[in-house]
Amino acid sequence: MFLTGTIFYSCSIVKKVPEDGQLLTKNIILANDTIVKNERIENLLSQKPNGKLLGFPLRLGLYNLAKDNPDSLYYDWLNRKPNRRENLAKLISNKQVDRLSQSFLVSGLSRFLKKTGEAPVIINKIKINSTKNKLKGYYENQGFFNTEISAKIDSVGVKKAKVTYNIITGEPSYIDSISRRIETPEIDSLFTNIQSSSFLKSGDKFNGNNFDLERARLTNYFRNNGVYHFQINHVRYDIITNERDKKVDVVYDIEDRKIKREDTLAKTPFKIYKINQVNIYTNNNSRETNKITDSVSYNNYNIYSNGKLNYKPKAITDAIFIEKGKLFSDLDRSLTSRSLSNLKVFNFPNIEYIEDTLSGGSNNLIANIYLSPLKKKNLNASIDFTHSNIQDFGITGNLSLTFRNLFRRAETLEITTRGNIGSSKDLANPNDTFFNISEYGVDAKLTFPRIFFPINTTRLIKKEMLPTTQMSFGLTNQKNIGLDKENFTGIINYNWLPKDNTTIRFDLINIQFVRNLNIDNYFNVYNSSYNRLNNLAQIYNTNPNNLDEYGDLTFPGAITFIDEVVNNQTALTSDQQDYQSIRSIGERRKRLIENNLIVSSAFTFSKNTRKGFLDNTFYAFKAKLETAGNAISLLAKRKNEPLNDNGNNTVFGIEYAQYVKGEFDLIKHWSLGKKNIIAFRTFGGLAVPYGNANSIPFSRSYFAGGSNDNRGWQAYSLGPGSSGGINDFNEANLKIAASVEYRFNIFGKVNGALFADAGNIWNIFDNVEDKSYTFNGIKSLQDIALGTGIGFRYDFDFFVFRIDLGYKTYNPAKEMSQRWFRDINFSRTVLNFGINYPF
Repeated sequence: MFLTGTIFYSCSIVKKVPEDGQLLTKNIILANDTIVKNERIENLLSQKPNGKLLGFPLRLGLYNLAKDNPDSLYYDWLNRKPNRRENLAKLISNKQVDRLSQSFLVSGLSRFLKKTGEAPVIINKIKINSTKNKLKGYYENQGFFNTEISAKIDSVGVKKAKVTYNIITGEPSYIDSISRRIETPEIDSLFTNIQSSSFLKSGDKFNGNNFDLERARLTNYFRNNGVYHFQINHVRYDIITNERDKKVDVVYDIEDRKIKREDTLAKTPFKIYKINQVNIYTNNNSRETNKITDSVSYNNYNIYSNGKLNYKPKAITDAIFIEKGKLFSDLDRSLTSRSLSNLKVFNFPNIEYIEDTLSGGSNNLIANIYLSPLKKKNLNASIDFTHSNIQDFGITGNLSLTFRNLFRRAETLEITTRGNIGSSKDLANPNDTFFNISEYGVDAKLTFPRIFFPINTTRLIKKEMLPTTQMSFGLTNQKNIGLDKENFTGIINYNWLPKDNTTIRFDLINIQFVRNLNIDNYFNVYNSSYNRLNNLAQIYNTNPNNLDEYGDLTFPGAITFIDEVVNNQTALTSDQQDYQSIRSIGERRKRLIENNLIVSSAFTFSKNTRKGFLDNTFYAFKAKLETAGNAISLLAKRKNEPLNDNGNNTVFGIEYAQYVKGEFDLIKHWSLGKKNIIAFRTFGGLAVPYGNANSIPFSRSYFAGGSNDNRGWQAYSLGPGSSGGINDFNEANLKIAASVEYRFNIFGKVNGALFADAGNIWNIFDNVEDKSYTFNGIKSLQDIALGTGIGFRYDFDFFVFRIDLGYKTYNPAKEMSQRWFRDINFSRTVLNFGINYPF
């Protein structure tokens, strides 16, 4: 059977290879007798073998299953018997008989197989020669000017062959002398200023890429220092090679600018230009100056408008870096475009320069900035289908109204109403309704394109950093999510970009007030706590009023039972484990049902080196420091309200949270070539309560598990520590996590991944004392859980749909001898669905 399958496989992959052709099975590149495994060089190959999945050319196999001329074969079959068409026409019309030739079963399946599959790669000698030329050019660009390349085709079976490229590079050449020939004295002077930072150094090996980098460096410097007409092609090199001693002499050759005068080209020296005038047209993108009806001059800027000027001049000029009297600069133009776009009241600006022929100077430029306003009011509606750790399926609708240029200084006000209905099988659902979750709310966000603060901050945060201020307020009402909540938020934050890939956010004040509306539903939501309590009540309860007719605790009875245990009204004593478990359930309930008032400030630093969507070698780092309760504690002292039942201070009768929290998140990607990527992520976070609190609010705590965390566990089901995730929503105030993922292409837009996720959560420095929950030093690291698995992803271009199959490889909830590999079987698969990659 194995032999038969091997013969069938061998024959099937060359099924559509012509008799005089050979299927390309492998390319081998030898450079000086060493096999080359370099993606950049392999990308120069004009022909590559058909792609494989686990060693099998799956797409080629699909292509070979397709029929070459299915419609012709259909008509051959149809006309093979004289009465076949007539008999079919009696069942369906003649027209439909002909249309069957284009049906899915006749032609459509073959078209699908050809489109999904991949045609056999037939060795082509013209393309082999093309590859040789590309390889020769590559090595010559690396300084190997005497490279010799040969190609050999070797048969490896019936109608199959491999191609070997043999490269003899010879010795590389090195840069010897460097000189220059620059005709314009001003350009020569600028060149001298930055000569020391050149990419070309005497003694370095010749590398053509460095010549390109040097050309771009010079062009950028010249154009940022007034040389308006300079272009990258003005930098040329004379390369003088000496084959005997492998030395290269380099001459910079920058001629004067060539301009066309009538039918001839004439040389003229480059000039250094200054900006003599800056004109801003706020709503006149058509450049028709005769329609201008309003204008103003402000700080050497001329602002024009078709109709009444709707902007305060300072709002626009603060976003412009092109200034009268400064040298022409591409950088100023780029900053101006970014800054004007950052106002979010204009479309992308159009900036042009013209030579000033009227001012009397020959080195002056006029900068014209054309702005096209966005609509002052804009209404947007959207609907989304969602999946989250709580919702199995949700429908979210948003309706937003945007007001631009609210106070004539480019402010933006956005008012959004939103609603959500969802379904969750994990939440209590006594009426068995599909949509058992609802949420609605309203948000208002006011954005200033500057730092809105009573003290001038321009020395610290320059306008080049594109600073913004946001004031946002929101009110949300949730039904059947936890205990039903009303959530009010108020935030004032500042954002700026100190560098292109760096963002800083400072939350001056972040107020969150969470009011629980249905605390009587606690044991219905946190069912695991109720079940544990009910089991203990069967042993220790002595009050029949706590039980229902079936002998189980009623919800009010459960609360009474906890109080009776804590007040020593049962046989339990405080040194017993069951007493401590019941007290812990009571303390957790009290913590989760109380209203939360959080008044915090935070500083967030983010850096992302990714240069584009296709960049797969980068890192992203984020660090955040947050403090809460310090400012409001001063208010509490002034108000001097009585302490609450917990013995803590209150403001307006509400206990406030007080803590300090720090966390970091690092993501690193390495491209291995051919769509193979190693992705790594590590996260650490710690929140420490102090002062007015001995625990962290639920909304600021950490959880583990889920499709974007440890995929061997469902969300909220891992930890804390070795406790086994016995609560419904397990959370704690310390988290350590790390993940690594190997991503690869299967075929087309279908990708795969192998992953390993490690981490856990613990309690530390709070009111939890159970050793299985708390972090107890280095030995607690043995409670780090490990989940591994395989994932499948489909790339829809604008998003990626993801399915990950996770397994508990190391489970800290079990005894030490039972932790490794006991949960790895298909019946215990944790299925994770997600949109886009987890990191």
